[in-house]
Amino acid sequence: MSAQANNQRISFSSVKNRLPYPDFLEVQLKSFHDFFQLDTTAENRKNEGLYKVFSENFPITDTRNNFVLEFIDYYIDPPRYSIEECLERGLTYSVPLKAKLKLYCTDSDHEDFDTVVQDVYFGTIPYMTPRGTFIINGAERVIVSQLHRSPGVFFGQSMHTNGTKLYSARIIPFKGSWIEFATDINNVMYAYIDRKKKLPVTTLLRAICFETDQQILEIFDLADEVKVTKTNLKKAIGRKLAARVLTTWVEDFVDEDTGEVVSIERNQVIVDRETELTEENIEDIIESGAKTILLHKENQSGIDYSIIYNTLQKDPCNSEKEAVVYIYRQLRNSEPPDEATARDAIEKLFFSDKRYDLGDVGRYRINKKLELDIDPAVRILTKEDMIAIIKYLIQLINSKADVDDIDHLSNRRVRTVGEQLSNQFSVGFVRMARTIRERMNVRDNEVFTPIDLINAKTLSSVINSFFGTNQLSQFMDQTNPLAEMTHKRRLSALGPGGLSRERAGFEVRDVHYTHYGRLCPIETPEGPNIGLISSLCVFAKISDMGFIETPYRKVENGKVNMKNDEVVYMSAEEEEGKIIAQSNSPLDDEGNFLKPDRVKTRCEADFPQVSADRVDLMDVAPNQIASIAASLIPFLEHDDANRALMGSNMMRQAVPLITCESPIVGTGLEKEMITDSRIQIVAEKDGEVVFADATQIQIRYERTEDEILVSFEPEITTYMLPRFRKTNQNTSITLKPVVLTGEKVKKGQILTEGYSTQGGELAIGRNLKVAFMPWKGYNFEDAIVISERIQREDLFTSVHVDEYIMEVRDTKRGVEELTSDIPNVSEDATKDLDENGIIRVGANVKPGDILIGKITPKGESDPSPEEKLLRAIFGDKAGDVKDASLKAQPSLFGTIIKTQLFSRANKDGRKGKNAEKAQLEQIDQRFVAQTAALKQRLVAKLWQLLEGKTTQGIKDYFGAELYAKGTKFSKRMLEDIDYMNLSTDKWVGDAHVDMLIERTINNYIIEWKKYDAEVKREKYNITNGDELPAGVIQLAKVYIAKKRKLKVGDKMAGRHGNKGIVAKVVRDEDMPFLEDGTIVDIVLNPLGVPSRMNLGQIYETVLGWAGRELGVKFATPIFDGATLDQINKYTDEAGVPRSGRTYLYDGGTGERFDQPATVGVIYMLKLGHMIDDKMHARSIGPYSLITQQPLGGKAQFGGQRFGEMEVWALEAFGAANILQEILTIKSDDVMGRAKAYEAIVKGDNLPPAGIPESLNVLLHELRGLAISVKLD
Repeated sequence: MSAQANNQRISFSSVKNRLPYPDFLEVQLKSFHDFFQLDTTAENRKNEGLYKVFSENFPITDTRNNFVLEFIDYYIDPPRYSIEECLERGLTYSVPLKAKLKLYCTDSDHEDFDTVVQDVYFGTIPYMTPRGTFIINGAERVIVSQLHRSPGVFFGQSMHTNGTKLYSARIIPFKGSWIEFATDINNVMYAYIDRKKKLPVTTLLRAICFETDQQILEIFDLADEVKVTKTNLKKAIGRKLAARVLTTWVEDFVDEDTGEVVSIERNQVIVDRETELTEENIEDIIESGAKTILLHKENQSGIDYSIIYNTLQKDPCNSEKEAVVYIYRQLRNSEPPDEATARDAIEKLFFSDKRYDLGDVGRYRINKKLELDIDPAVRILTKEDMIAIIKYLIQLINSKADVDDIDHLSNRRVRTVGEQLSNQFSVGFVRMARTIRERMNVRDNEVFTPIDLINAKTLSSVINSFFGTNQLSQFMDQTNPLAEMTHKRRLSALGPGGLSRERAGFEVRDVHYTHYGRLCPIETPEGPNIGLISSLCVFAKISDMGFIETPYRKVENGKVNMKNDEVVYMSAEEEEGKIIAQSNSPLDDEGNFLKPDRVKTRCEADFPQVSADRVDLMDVAPNQIASIAASLIPFLEHDDANRALMGSNMMRQAVPLITCESPIVGTGLEKEMITDSRIQIVAEKDGEVVFADATQIQIRYERTEDEILVSFEPEITTYMLPRFRKTNQNTSITLKPVVLTGEKVKKGQILTEGYSTQGGELAIGRNLKVAFMPWKGYNFEDAIVISERIQREDLFTSVHVDEYIMEVRDTKRGVEELTSDIPNVSEDATKDLDENGIIRVGANVKPGDILIGKITPKGESDPSPEEKLLRAIFGDKAGDVKDASLKAQPSLFGTIIKTQLFSRANKDGRKGKNAEKAQLEQIDQRFVAQTAALKQRLVAKLWQLLEGKTTQGIKDYFGAELYAKGTKFSKRMLEDIDYMNLSTDKWVGDAHVDMLIERTINNYIIEWKKYDAEVKREKYNITNGDELPAGVIQLAKVYIAKKRKLKVGDKMAGRHGNKGIVAKVVRDEDMPFLEDGTIVDIVLNPLGVPSRMNLGQIYETVLGWAGRELGVKFATPIFDGATLDQINKYTDEAGVPRSGRTYLYDGGTGERFDQPATVGVIYMLKLGHMIDDKMHARSIGPYSLITQQPLGGKAQFGGQRFGEMEVWALEAFGAANILQEILTIKSDDVMGRAKAYEAIVKGDNLPPAGIPESLNVLLHELRGLAISVKLD
């Protein structure tokens, strides 16, 4: 439409052949898609996501291995409710998960047990909407990706208090025990298992097959082996022993308990390590019968490895057996029953794939770091890993290697939705496996099926608690489309398995050079979470391993490869050491640098200028460094980073206005942002608009003959448009069409606008005529002066929707009831209520009005027979019920836009049951008719393709042949086939026809399942009524729309962190005006600019004025925006002053101001902090139960706290009476405040104050400590 045609922006970008942005929601959608892998068959599925979880946990066997439960495949059914229904009715948008399982018996004793293959229901699993969100209990939620420490090995160093450097190597697995190798101040290396159990490294090596000193020393090539002969030993006099000389023998003794003869190996040290050989030693060695001895090497290579000698000195063990027993003792704090148990415990700790898993990432990182060549499929620790780690650690100690930078992004990876869900499913399956085994063992002699073994609740409860309570499952920020998008692309270092706010130091939060193009250096919260929560950059993607990648163009021999499809995505590790040029380096059309001798580049944390032939890569865009929100701030390059941070955060708080307006000065990202957000309705293909109004758009899409043949969808696609749909933040979504009936539409064209969108672009504020000048002190300290026009023309008016809920419960005293007949309430107060006591749609609401009328029984004593008779005659019910209606709060003014009433099914009497039965039969009949008609359509479509052809053989799901090869197709045959259970993919042998048939049958099954789900839902609604929480009989909801104009006290902001509060609304005629009589809309204080250093707002103001005069819009991408010369060109063309500085006239007197002021057009936003939500006053209200002091906060209708310091202030003034009043009758003197009220009503003087209740509380507490306190 015209709005879109006019929205072509004039771009100032200098970058040639800009790379298209990736799909901004890919981080959520791809991860979830890869988790479920629904578009592939079981044979073709990758071993990841849900499939991996199933294959890791199945097959499950009982303890005797008699019964085996195997997994074949899983699939999901369509959701029971649509997305809109779930939002409206407070339900979870979920799909039923089913798995095909096979149960068979391996034991010959159970010959009667047949193999059973069954589809088993595993519970309902929340399913992601096309917008990347989950709907849980009617509220949209987002699973935030977590940035955590990658599995692998990390080398670090710390300082001992005496100044010694201590080095450590920590192996972090995906699952299993942590192991750390660390040195101490005595230069001995220890292994720590799970951070607590400490043992010398050599003990661990002995336990993993390096039994003797000789084997340990051979690993590091540290010793010469010398045969024990007199001559050899004489030659070696003066050299030191590298290993002990032991004599070993076996002793037999009788076990007193069992009477068995037990052999024990004994050994005795003849000569210890590090002993210098002398004549006496030689004699001892020869006598011991030792065959060889180990001596220190004579060259210097062993000096680096002195730590190994030191560790051997500390090692208490001499053999594998001793080492294994020693480690077991350390781990379990008890003696092992036997050697095999001890060995098994160590084996399970690091070398069992059931208990220990490095993950693909951990194996990849260890192989890369230690230059090993171990198969990626080996995901346990190996001996080679341990030796390589110890060797690297020894190099570290000798300053021949570097420690790892823990904040480098190669050491941190992202856990996306899919991975987090996988972990939860694993937990659920482990629990489920336990119950399955128990049931198998119990039912040993019975015949049972997979369905009998599986309890779906086990898995559902784990998944539901994850979505409901996990720290990373968050209530979506839905203030505007940008807030939604940013929330979905957020990365958090917090959460389970992550950091905690208190422990996170400065380094973790700080910007690192590897964040370039991966994590935005600007967009992060202010406050305790700064640096722990960040946003993905615009071009960033997440690799299969979970590392963040960013794209670069290749540069070979000084020439840049300009092809967009040949850009390379690189992780922080791959980028290491590369020299990278800026994206706006001047190039010719061929991709050669115009200044090849001096190219500005970046290499890790350095910025060298090099010749073109040394450049390896080139950035793809100047805004590659920033996130979406930061990329939407024009002239960001002229703003201080702190203010840019505030700007990008405040844009997410801008409320959607009734009339949106895209900015005159944008950055060019506004369109992509809306397209990828999936908020607006977008044309799926080329087509024609058949009908369009405020409620729906109908389009007939162009389809090929094949598409028409295989499809069961209606010819016309209908899109319903939301009107005042409530968002999570109580803003509203209203979409209106921008296409007309009969208009042709193209694929990808945006068909609607509204909800902060105009002309397919993000529009979160308004373009206002601004003057930077003081105005009678009203814009002092960031205050803002606005003209009355803004209020009058609804420029900043927004609609907010509140939801009010009233539950009707079955209480001990009786059943509550919704009614308009409320005791002691005037007829006028209930005139807008219907028979259910719910206010009518369209009613205007003011504070105190009844929204939902409810009466609840009073717990009276039983009435006497006389009373009962009188009540029966006169119908006097007023006595036994009390008013429990929902009334409008003090600040609530609005209009009712929607009401809902949910009820459980009423099962009273036979009549109700008969009616229900009739309804269910009717539904069944309708379903049979619908599915029959659907099958006829399928047969007709298949007959078109198969008429006159012969079959290649048709088989059912279990492989049984239904029709032999060569059978000619007939209509009767097509009607008889059950298409729900086929496993045939070759019908006639023609690939194209077979593909069409497959697609047709697939679409038929989808349509059949839709009908089936609809029938099940209708039946459920009839038999069970609406799904309501336990104990609730009815649930009434009322939606109220509030129209909020901009007023004094509301918060406004620009895009550059320039925020303020509206301090005065001035009449148009009093506002400053320009020479031509144009009044300005808003007056900002010029003192807010220089100290904040956000000059971007001035550039924007000047260019915005030129744009308004010329009727054009600009795109000035960040770091590649308009220069002063380019701005001057447009200001000159528009005939406005170059710097925007012009003389203004005082609206009050008409006189010209002495100094010129900067004038122009600035884009301002209205933020979600509105005065109507904050203004609060209380006279009498609720009191705390124990202290009897007023509650605090607007939500509780509380008072203002008069704290310690305020008391001092009154004491300083000697205001004794006021102080006494505040501390007693205005607070917790219960008797006093009642008497004071009485006195005020009667016009008497106030009585003296009594004792505050808090004193009584203190006295009771002292008495509770058995201290008797008496007040005289």
